[in-house]
Amino acid sequence: VQLQASGGGSVQAGDSLRLSCEVFGRNFNRYRAAMGWFRQAPGKEREFVAAIMWSDGTTYYGDSVKGRFTISRDNAKLTADLQMNRLTHEDTAVYFCAAATRGPSGTVRHPSQYNSWGQGTLVTVSS
Repeated sequence: VQLQASGGGSVQAGDSLRLSCEVFGRNFNRYRAAMGWFRQAPGKEREFVAAIMWSDGTTYYGDSVKGRFTISRDNAKLTADLQMNRLTHEDTAVYFCAAATRGPSGTVRHPSQYNSWGQGTLVTVSS
């Protein structure tokens, strides 16, 4: 499985941005897979942003984005999108999408659960 992330860019604080992650290839178990978004700001550790279970759409969010970001998946397009609203300077980071193609064995909030990663897309929010 390969992941292609897109949608990053430079915006002003308060603006919205939508990221998309497209899944390519086989071995993606739609009944068990989870898709996640993580981010990493300069000098900081990778941070969990959001995740979604592909089978039933159950979602999970990091505390810093809860209420502002929404993760969704499109079964026909095989994409997982991240709608980001009310962006702040603290949201500036490289955003990575990830897939647990055979399903997570533990918490979806930890990067170790994901076996496939996209290349990252930069989001810059100016205050």
